[in-house]
Amino acid sequence: MTTKKNVVKVEILGDEYSIRSDATPEHTRAVAEHVDKTIRSVIQATNVVEQHKAAILAALQITDELFQAREASYATVGAMQKLSDEIRPWLPPSKRRD
Repeated sequence: MTTKKNVVKVEILGDEYSIRSDATPEHTRAVAEHVDKTIRSVIQATNVVEQHKAAILAALQITDELFQAREASYATVGAMQKLSDEIRPWLPPSKRRD
């Protein structure tokens, strides 16, 4: 099975990139826009002049966002599992999955 790759042109810090991805063009553009905004925010907040250093700081910030989202997701899954365990005894035996 072959997956169609989309090629999307995006702009980050004024430079154009052709991104080849399985994701939709809209998703790829949104990701590139987020990266661009984050790098620009880092440059403005820290007065970093070198773009590669700003990109590294932005990557750290975006990775932190990812880690926090994962933690929140795991916490939500855990809370749902706990709730499911509490509710399971209330179900008729034929509906319980132990």
